[in-house]
Amino acid sequence: MRKRDYYLDQLVAYQNRPFVKVITGMRRCGKSSLLSLFEEHLISSGIKKTQIIRMNFESMAYDHIQEYHELYSKITERMSPNEDRYYLLLDEIQLVKSWEKTVNSLLVDTNVDIYLTGSNAFLLSSELSTLLSGRYVEIKMLPLSFKEYLDFIDAPVTSDPEVFFPNYLLYGGLPTIPMLLDNVETVAAFLTGIYSTVIMKDVVQRNQVRDAALLDSVLRFLAANVGNIVSTKKISDYLTSSGRKTTSDTIDNYLRMLESAFIVYRVNRFDLKGKQFLKTQEKFYMVDTGIRYSLAGQRNADYGHILENVIFLELLRRGYEVSIGKVGSLKIDFVATKADEKIYYQVAATIMDPDTRARELAPLQAIKDNYKKVILTMDKMVFSDYEGIKNVNIIDFLLLLS
Repeated sequence: MRKRDYYLDQLVAYQNRPFVKVITGMRRCGKSSLLSLFEEHLISSGIKKTQIIRMNFESMAYDHIQEYHELYSKITERMSPNEDRYYLLLDEIQLVKSWEKTVNSLLVDTNVDIYLTGSNAFLLSSELSTLLSGRYVEIKMLPLSFKEYLDFIDAPVTSDPEVFFPNYLLYGGLPTIPMLLDNVETVAAFLTGIYSTVIMKDVVQRNQVRDAALLDSVLRFLAANVGNIVSTKKISDYLTSSGRKTTSDTIDNYLRMLESAFIVYRVNRFDLKGKQFLKTQEKFYMVDTGIRYSLAGQRNADYGHILENVIFLELLRRGYEVSIGKVGSLKIDFVATKADEKIYYQVAATIMDPDTRARELAPLQAIKDNYKKVILTMDKMVFSDYEGIKNVNIIDFLLLLS
């Protein structure tokens, strides 16, 4: 099993700390495998197998556990007073009704270190936040980064990473993809299956969506418009003109459902001069470019916007809060903030053309503060520093080489 050190290191660092570890992310992004890796770590560090209680609620073995009383009983009956501490690893815990009451009670009644995974943002509902106030930490898991992807496909160290980048852009970074790349039809079938599973299980069923076809149309619109400014009205008007009569309120509800299932990410605009977030003209990015491909195909592929999607996900992996920047009438692709750090990013396929370069530089030049400003391109190098703006190759950025 391939290690994903970025996430595993977090679990190891949090081991035995007095709070619940909650791993969230879309289905098939690697959450269960991460728990398995952590279980291996526990055993290799001297923890006995009898001290580890592992349950996956997508398995038929635990399908009979429907609510929190039964969950509590099944867990505690496996505990012995002779053991100092137990390690509880629970997969897709949101499938058990009122599971958070069990977790809270276990923290009170037993000596247990708890690790949970879930594929829906409702996992961290207000009720859970109330019960576990200050006693949980969320680890947000995403599909493979490009750096991880190269490891998963066993790319030779001496090879040029850029050779493998087109497949990563097209088929995405779900951990199963590298094993399927020898057959394009298999990749396409896998991505279609993942989409169907996520939509049917994590959105339609959970939210009791009556018009699944409309939800499908909304997501396909977002996939075809990655990186474009959109609004609920724009989506509603487009679907209505296509014969799918709907309202902005319905679209807004569907967007929230898709966000909760970690399928899409909403990015708000931030007015740098007014120093406030704006409530209109947002962007949406997909959790994985392969999912985007399965929904929109290559015919709707805007190379620059797909690059934006990859950079956006990478910034999330690195722990940044990400927004779109607005300075006057100009737009900054990303404003990335983390504690006191702030970085402005423009993303473009190339700026070799002088007019394109001037257009991409203009928003960064209009910013008057002294925070770092970077333009990311696929160009090998156009300039290293221009009026305080750095030009960084996208591959180097993704591989932490610059």
